[in-house]
This record gives sequence, structure tokens and C-alpha cells, in this order.
Amino acid sequence: MPTRQHLANAIRVLSMDAVQKANSGHPGAPMGMADIAEVLWNDFFKHNPQNPQWADRDRFVLSNGHGSMLIYSLLHLSGYDVSIDDLQQFRQLHSKTPGHPELGYTPGVETTTGPLGQGIANAVGMALAEKVLAAQFNRAGHDLVDHYTYCFLGDGCMMEGVSHEACSLAGTLGLGKLIAFYDDNGISIDGHVEGWFTDDTPKRFEAYGWHVIRAVDGHNPAAIKAAIDAARAETAKPTLIVTKTIIGFGSPNKQGSHDCHGSPLGLEEVALVRKTLNWEYEPFVVPADVYEGWDAKAKGAAAEKAWGEKFAAYKTAHPELAAEFERRVIKGELPADFAAKAEAFIAETQAKGEKIASRKASQNTIAAFVEWLPEILGGSADLAGSNLTLVKRSKGVEAGDASGNYVYYGVREFGMSAIMNGVSAHGGFIPYGATFLMFQQYAANAVRMSALMKLRNVFVYTHDSIGQGEDGPTHQPIEVLGSLRLTPNLETWRPADSTESAVAWKSAVERKDGPAALVFSRQNLEFFARTPEQVANIAKGAYVLVDSVGEPDAILIATGSEVGVTVKAAEALKAKGKNVRVVSMPSTSVFDQQDAAYKESVLPSHVSARVAVETAHVDYWYKYVGFDGRVVGMTGFGESAPGGKLLEYFGFTVDNIVSTVEELLED
Repeated sequence: MPTRQHLANAIRVLSMDAVQKANSGHPGAPMGMADIAEVLWNDFFKHNPQNPQWADRDRFVLSNGHGSMLIYSLLHLSGYDVSIDDLQQFRQLHSKTPGHPELGYTPGVETTTGPLGQGIANAVGMALAEKVLAAQFNRAGHDLVDHYTYCFLGDGCMMEGVSHEACSLAGTLGLGKLIAFYDDNGISIDGHVEGWFTDDTPKRFEAYGWHVIRAVDGHNPAAIKAAIDAARAETAKPTLIVTKTIIGFGSPNKQGSHDCHGSPLGLEEVALVRKTLNWEYEPFVVPADVYEGWDAKAKGAAAEKAWGEKFAAYKTAHPELAAEFERRVIKGELPADFAAKAEAFIAETQAKGEKIASRKASQNTIAAFVEWLPEILGGSADLAGSNLTLVKRSKGVEAGDASGNYVYYGVREFGMSAIMNGVSAHGGFIPYGATFLMFQQYAANAVRMSALMKLRNVFVYTHDSIGQGEDGPTHQPIEVLGSLRLTPNLETWRPADSTESAVAWKSAVERKDGPAALVFSRQNLEFFARTPEQVANIAKGAYVLVDSVGEPDAILIATGSEVGVTVKAAEALKAKGKNVRVVSMPSTSVFDQQDAAYKESVLPSHVSARVAVETAHVDYWYKYVGFDGRVVGMTGFGESAPGGKLLEYFGFTVDNIVSTVEELLED
């Protein structure tokens, strides 16, 4: 049987060889953390390489995702469907081994990492999901949900602010099954970190409420094993294991320096590493005894089989809970009657015809949906009273009682969004989280990662325009809507009234292959009468709300709170003998996905006189109105004044819209 160091050396050589072959990558972290990975994966990590989606598997997150060859080597060696050829295709087009770990490309990769700090935040979300699921499903004698989340992270993750946000909340919530390994090697790309990072990190984590194990020799398997045992014994707090390692361990000329951080070692140094480590094999050759020492297939199959027997006993004792677990966690399906109930709610909302703020309409929808969807896990970044995300059935998740369905995230927009990504990637929940639209920019990269990973998240944003008024331009989003709409695979909705709000929520919840951003108003909105066909067409992203008599002279396009004033402008134009159509476009991205015939029926190409109306930056709208069209919108940051005054000052009035259309028709 190979020694532990020989097993760890397999990671080192595979990592350096793959980086060298690609002539791109980061060999230092995999070489430095190989011993930690070997102990964790061979002695503790509960997984089944033959079923990477087993529900009760432990989760492993490589937050320092630049060291991606570490996880690819682990997956290959332990028996996942990641071949030696896949390792040789590291960083190549359409390979299973992209430059940073990406969810959906590689079996065994739980989340996309690379933007530093977000991996540990995702891990917090996964541990949160495990704790809430356990509280909701486990019963006396039946620990159906019982797994750990392990995370590797480095100095870069510790420096990024999102890690502070997420780890602070992890301590508050007592996520005892989260174990993080801090690769304290003192090196980042620019060199030795003492010139720019002198925090007492262990003290910081102790202040967060974490269990901290200090100064563990990251190259001593016995010390590593003892630290993990101690971490697992602490059930009330998350654990940070501070491991002292040598970056690029085994490289005689480059270890311990930034020279091995983000560049291949070079052929001469690679050869020297082989001599130093007594590794006698050619590149990408792993001896049979090393494979045997790593192979986790039999152990993993036995672990899953044992869990299957536990689930069978649980099913006998608690059949209804077991059916819910299968639906929510194993299959990830909505209740069979959800669509019908949601459609009935939409019809009821249309019949009521309430003139309310869309944020209030959103709250009404949440209140209805949580009755039918126990998988909804809500939250807000300290603005629940403004976002209106709390409902009667909301119950806060706490360290001592995690059975709730609502997370008080505090003022942590970025952390909230990245934690939501971890919750969604874990499975069993549909997370939503809310803040003001302006503060989405704090969280923008986590929202981007959600779209990149195709996660089912619902990002709720309120206070969506200059109409909120007195808070001024610091709180008035102008450019944010355009940014959201330009994000691939993110469906952005800005509803005009309560019915459109309910449709937007239904669409977001039903979507399985990506997140949605739901953007709501602070101020009360008009309500619009609609035919059943119009209500059905809301789900297509845009529809004809008010049509002309015969061919339209011009088309007005509006979203959200501006639909009301646009309809009034259309009435004024009609009184002047102009034939105009009003299109409500709550979701540009959904409308863009419709077939050509439907899009032509809404925006006929031969009608070139078009005006868009929205309290956001004008530039986005030229794709719909054309270069010869007009946009009543914003080009500056807003002002501080009552909302009504601002809307008038910036031209969101019937008179200005009418004159804009008239000028366009005269040209």
C-alpha cells in the first residue's frame, strides 16, 4: 500500500503536469494542499463517485478555485467520471476540466468557483441548507439529513469582503457541519502577503463565533486528521482549521514563493519535482497501487446503500415526509398542483384589481406561494419592512431552531446572494432574497454567478426608480436594470401592477434552469383591466395592453410604474386623432425568447414610430425602438425630492410623452 505522502504526491504531479501541458494555470495551491486533501478525502469525505448527486453526500467546495487541478485530480483518482484524458484537456475548449471549477461541466463539482470569497459563501449556503433540511425532515431515530460541508480557501478569499459577510452569518446561525480549511501559506499573486494582509484571521473568526483550530501543519497527516476529528466533534459552531502549508510543495526552486502561484513551473522544474518527490512515472501515468489507494467507489456505494436502508425505514415510519423529501430534494420538482393553484391566484388577483405598490403585490404573492411550497426559503438584507418579504407564515431560521423558512441576512447584500447560490446548488430549496434595486450592485457578481450556474434563485429588488423620491440619487437606480437585462440567462421582470407581479413570481418559481430578478415599486401603481388572453400573454414577457383601432401610427412601450402614465398618454393621443398601441413589457428577456410570429404580432416591424418609457437609462431601449425611435428615460443619476416632483421634472408626464410621440410622427 502506498504511503500517505505518495498518495498526496499523485495530486501534486497530476496538477503540475496538467498546468504545464496547458501552459496555463495555478500549480502552487494543489501542490501545497495535497496532504490536507488526501486525509480529508480518504478518511472522512462521504461520497459516491458512481452517483455524484446522492442526496446525503458531503459537499466539497474549492473556494480558491484557481487551484482547480486539485479537485480535478481528486475526482479522477477517487473514481469519478473524470478520465486521465480529461486531465490532459485541462483549460481546453469544452473539456470537463475548465480553468476554474464549473457546475455542470464536471461530475463531483458542486459549485462554480474562481471569483475569490464566493466559494466559502456558497459553502455557508450549503451548510445552511443542510441544517434547515435536517430540522425540517429528521425525526427521532431517523437522521435522514446528516452530511458535512468542507471548504478549502486561501488568503485571497479571506481578503474579499464577501467572505466576511458570509462567515459572520455562519457563526450566528451555528452551522456546526461547516468545516473550512484556511491555506495559510502567506503567498498571493503579488508575493508575500504581509505587505497587504496582516489581519489576525483566527481572532477574527473567533469573534464571528467560529471554532478555530490554529497552526496545523498542513503537511503532517496525523495533525490534519486530529484537527478534522476535533472539528467534527464541535457541533454548535462552524470550524476554521488554519493550516500552515508551503505553496508549491515539492518544487525545489519555486516552492514558498509566488513564482508557482499562477504560472506553469516549466519543464526543468517539473523534472526536478519528480526527483524531489521520488515520483518515477511519466506525465499522466499513475501506478495501479496509487489508484487502489485512492479508489472510493466501493466505499461510496456501501455508504449510499446504508443511507438507502435508512431512507426505507424513514419511509415506513414517516411516509408523507418521505414523499416530500423525494419531491423536493431528490427530484427537485414542484407540487403537481402548483401551476393550477398559481393560475387561480393570478385570476383572483386580476379580479380584485387592487391599486397597490408592486412590492405589496409581491408580498401578497409570497404569502400565497409559501402555503403551497414548503421549499421556499426567503430572506432580506435587513430591509424586510421595506421589501415586504415577510409574510404571516415566515419563521426565522435560528441557531437553536433551524426549522424555519426565512433567513435574516442582515446588511449583507453580496453575502446573501452568494449564500443563496449555495442553498440552491445544495438542493431542496427555492431561495429568495431581497434588497433595494440600487444595492444589487453590491451583489452583482453573485447574481452573475447564479446565472452562470443556471441556479433557481429569485432575487427580489424594490425601490426601483426615481419615483421613490427623497432618498436621492444614492438610492435611485438608473443603470441597474440595463445591467440585469444584459446578464445572460437571468430573467428580469419589472411588473406594472399586481397581476403582472403574480405572473412574474410564478415564472420565477417554475424556472429550473436559471435565476430571476423581480423588480418592484415603492409607490402605488395603477391597475389595468385585461382579457383572459392578455393575462395569459403576460407570461410571454410583453403583450398588447391597449391596442389601436386598426393599424397603429405609433407604438408606446413601457414597464413597471411607467405603464400607467403611458396608457394615459395614449388616451390623450387618441383624443387628438392619433392611433397608438401600448405594449407592456415586464420582461425583455422572456419576450426575446418568443417565436418570431408572436414578437411580430406585438411589435410589427412595419411600424417604425416607437417610443419607450422607463425611469432607467435610455440606452437599453434602442434595441426595441430603433435608432429613429425615442426614449423617455434617464441619462443622469436623479435628484433628491418627493417622487412625484422628480417624475414631473424628468419628463415622465402625459404631456411630455404626447409631445415626444407627436415630434416623432412629424419627422
